[in-house]
Amino acid sequence: MKGFKRHSSVMCKVAGSLFRAHTLKNTFGINAQLKISRASSQLSSAKTDSYSYIIVGAGSAGCVLANRLTEDPHSTVLLLEAGPKDTVLGSTRLMWKIHMPAALTYNLCDEKYNWYYHTTPQRHMDGRVLYWPRGRVWGGSSSLNAMVYIRGHAEDYNRWDREGAQGWDYEHCLPYFKKAQTHELGPDRYRGGNGPLHVSRGKTNHPLHQAFLEAAQQAGYPFTDDMNGYQQEGFGWMDMTIHKGQRWSTASAYLRPAISRPNFSVAEKTLVTKILFQGTKCIGIEYVKNGQRKKEVILSGGAINSPQLLMLSGIGNADDLKKLGIPVVCHLPGVGQNLQDHLEVYVQQKCTKPITLYSAQKPLNMVRIGLEWLWKFTGEGATAHLESGGFIRSEPGVPHPDIQFHFLPSQVIDHGRVASTMEAYQVHVGPMRSTSVGWLKLKSSDPNEHPIIEPNYLSTERDIWEFRQCVKLTREIFAQKAFEKFRGPEIQPGNHVQSDKDIDAFIRQKADSAYHPSCTCKMGQPSDSTAVVDPQTKVIGVENLRVVDASIMPSVVTGNLNAPTIMIAEKAADIIKGLPSLQEKNVPVYKPKTLETQR
Repeated sequence: MKGFKRHSSVMCKVAGSLFRAHTLKNTFGINAQLKISRASSQLSSAKTDSYSYIIVGAGSAGCVLANRLTEDPHSTVLLLEAGPKDTVLGSTRLMWKIHMPAALTYNLCDEKYNWYYHTTPQRHMDGRVLYWPRGRVWGGSSSLNAMVYIRGHAEDYNRWDREGAQGWDYEHCLPYFKKAQTHELGPDRYRGGNGPLHVSRGKTNHPLHQAFLEAAQQAGYPFTDDMNGYQQEGFGWMDMTIHKGQRWSTASAYLRPAISRPNFSVAEKTLVTKILFQGTKCIGIEYVKNGQRKKEVILSGGAINSPQLLMLSGIGNADDLKKLGIPVVCHLPGVGQNLQDHLEVYVQQKCTKPITLYSAQKPLNMVRIGLEWLWKFTGEGATAHLESGGFIRSEPGVPHPDIQFHFLPSQVIDHGRVASTMEAYQVHVGPMRSTSVGWLKLKSSDPNEHPIIEPNYLSTERDIWEFRQCVKLTREIFAQKAFEKFRGPEIQPGNHVQSDKDIDAFIRQKADSAYHPSCTCKMGQPSDSTAVVDPQTKVIGVENLRVVDASIMPSVVTGNLNAPTIMIAEKAADIIKGLPSLQEKNVPVYKPKTLETQR
C-alpha cells in the first residue's frame, strides 16, 4: 500500500506544502516552486527544467519505479510524496515507530504518516464505518503494514490475463517477484537471491505458533514449506519483509540505495493536486524544451489516491465530474469503480499459560524490548509476530485456496488502538475472493478532502456464507489436541455464538478491513469500457500518463498486497524502458489431487 495517494490511501489534511503548478504560456510544462531534497544538495534551477519521468507517490510501487528508471543515467526522475521522510536526521533507528517491526500499531493508529481514511457506513454491517489506514510517508503502506510477504496464487495472475491484462499471467509475473527479492533461505525456482527486497522467516519459534501449525495438520490440512512457492495451500511459516531486525520497506529496499544518483530528485511533503493536460496529452509537471524528450507522469498513489487524482484532473465518469464543476479531459467511467478489498475477523481464545505477548505490552517490558532493539535490532521488537499462517479452500469444488489465516500469539482490539486485556491468542481469518465490489468517488473538487469510499462489504449471500465458514473452520483448528495445554475459553465470537444467524451477526459487528484496497484503475483491453489502463499501464484515452500501483489489478489476489504491488512496479519498469518481459515457462504449481473434498 503512495505518493499522491499511497499504495493504499485517500487524501486527508496534509501537513506538508501544497504542490502548486501553473502552466507557462507557450510551454508544455509547469514551473514548480518546491524544496527538493536530494542526498546532499539542493536541486539547481537548471535541473528542475525537465524530467523524463515524474512519479506521484513514494509508496510501495513508486519507490521501485524510481530506483529502476534511474538505473539509466540518461533518464531523469522526480519522485513526489505527500508525506514526510521515514527517517529522523537521516536515521531509521531514531524513527523507531516505523522501523521497529513490533511497533507497527503506532503508525496504524496515527495520522502523522497515514491518510487515515474511513468508509461510508456499511449497509450490510450494521451501519458501521470502517477504518482504512494507508501510508503517507516514504515507503507508503510498506512503512505501515504488518510486513507479511505473500505473493498470491499462480491462478490469480492467469485470471488477470483472461480478464484482459495480457502478458500478466504467472509465467510473466513470477520472474519479477524473483527479481525483486533476496530470500534469506537462498534462491530456488520460486525465490529470488539478489534483489533489493530482503525477505526472512520468523525467528521466535514461539510455542503457540508451533501449536497452530500442529493443530492445522491434526485437522487434516497439509504443511507447506513455502506458501509463495510450489504450494500455497496449507499452513506454514510466513515470509516477512524484515531484514536484520528492521522493517524492510520499499524506501529501505529501493529509495535509499538510489537517492544519491545525480539523475534522481525527491520531494516530500508535496501534495499533487492535478495532472495538467493539453487536450488529452498529459503535459505533466515539467517544462519540456522543444518537445524533444519523451516525458511521462506515472501515478503510484495507491488504490485511493490514484483514482482520486485522475478524477480531480478530469479523467473519470463525465457525469460525476461535471456535477463537481471539473472540466472533462477524458470520459473513463471505470475510474474509482471495481473497488475490492479483503475483509477479515479475529477469532480469539484465552490462553491458560503466561506465554503470549500480553506481558511484553506492559510499560517496563516495552522499555526493555525497545532498548534491546535500539541497541542491537534483536529481541521481541525485531518481529511483527505474525510468523505463521495458511491458505485453505472453503468447500469442495473450489480449485485453489480462498481463505487466509494469520496467527498471532496475542490479542488485538480495534486495530491495536485499544490495549490487550489478557493472555490470549488469535487468528485473523477472511475470504480472499469476495464477490462484493465497491467504488470510490470524489466528495468535492478539493484535493484535500478525502473521497467517498464505498467498499459495499458483505453485499452478497456468497460472501456471508464464506465468512461463516471462516469462523467454523477456525474453531475446528483451535479445538485440536495441539492447543489442549493452552486453551482457555473462547473470547471472540464466544461460546454463546453458535447458530448461523448468531455467527452472521458477529461478522457484521466485528469484521474489519485487512487493509488491501485495490482494483480501482483496473488494467484491461481498451475495448473494455470499465478498464482504466491498458496492459502497458498507460491510461486509456490520453497520452503520456500511466498508473502503476495496486489500483491497476483487474481483480484482487489471494493474499496480502505488498509483494504483488512491488512485482507490478518491477514489471512496469521494464515495460516503460521498452524491454521485453521476463518469462519463465512451465513452472510447476500444486493442484489438489481431488476437488471432491475440502481438504
